[in-house]
Amino acid sequence: MLLDTTFALKGHTGTGVYLAHLVPALEQLGVEVVEAQNEARRAPGRGGLRSAVNLASDLRWGNVELPLRARAHRADVLHHPLPAAAFASAVPQVVTVHDLAFVHFPGAFDPHFRRYALLAHRRAARRAAAVVAVSQATADDVHRRWGVPRERIVVARHGPGQEPEARRPRAQESRHFLYVGDDEPRKNLGLLLLGYARYRRGLASEDVEPLGLVLAGTATTGGAEGVETVLKPDAEQLADLYAHAAALVHPSLHEGFGLTPLEAMSAGAPVVAARSAGVEEVCGDAALYVGAHDAGSLAGCLVALTLDGDLRRDLSERGRRRAAAFSWARSARAHADAYALAIAKGGRT
Repeated sequence: MLLDTTFALKGHTGTGVYLAHLVPALEQLGVEVVEAQNEARRAPGRGGLRSAVNLASDLRWGNVELPLRARAHRADVLHHPLPAAAFASAVPQVVTVHDLAFVHFPGAFDPHFRRYALLAHRRAARRAAAVVAVSQATADDVHRRWGVPRERIVVARHGPGQEPEARRPRAQESRHFLYVGDDEPRKNLGLLLLGYARYRRGLASEDVEPLGLVLAGTATTGGAEGVETVLKPDAEQLADLYAHAAALVHPSLHEGFGLTPLEAMSAGAPVVAARSAGVEEVCGDAALYVGAHDAGSLAGCLVALTLDGDLRRDLSERGRRRAAAFSWARSARAHADAYALAIAKGGRT
């Protein structure tokens, strides 16, 4: 199987984490994986000339280089970890669809990207011999929105994300609330900052010292009171942040899966999340949910978690039990099913 791992070059993105865990899990299962990377691709351009150059590079890579490498390695399957199609390839192709957030929340995305994705991603999913969906919620979207038959969709849920060298026990005292991610519009960081500010005001009447808020990743604060930024933490730093977190707060408007909440539950950190089908599928009853625009409800959850140690412990225990149902070994087995389906179907759709 030839796997396009170009997006692993971008580091700790959702797709990068997916590839970093999937490859060894597939190999442990006995799947022979040949990795291929477009090392000529430049960093994302966020519109403009660089984006146009990247698009041209992607088209050449997908339609010329990948088919040549698949032929050279005699691959029986070509797997794209994002919706893409190598139109010149006779090798059966599998694509992974992570989410259709740009369909649900078009205003949160660059309009040029959105128009391109609406056409190119849908076309790739329809042409693929098999589609891997990272959740049942995404599988339902791919079927309803793009018309891909359910018999060509395989649900392969992720395992947890970054793994430290050793598990840390939960700290006796919580130091902070935690956000992990970037500040792209879909992540809805404004809700978190507004809810956190209301939380601080709400605790003033309780005569209780408010917990800080740590933004871990690439998001910045603009100097909001009580908010600290930890840029691009490694796995060990992130494990320490989870161990001391009263909760992960995940305000995203839409998630196809909910990798970060799963990571938090696996570490024993309680989760507060905006309602999203993918996140609810992952977290079930092991999280507190708020509306995606309800800063008052979010503030109330933060107050309750600050004052109620039993609530924190209950959510922590439920989260660990919930997280145990997810693993990269299970994900790899589902991917192997998708490859077998593609081989049986053969070629293009």
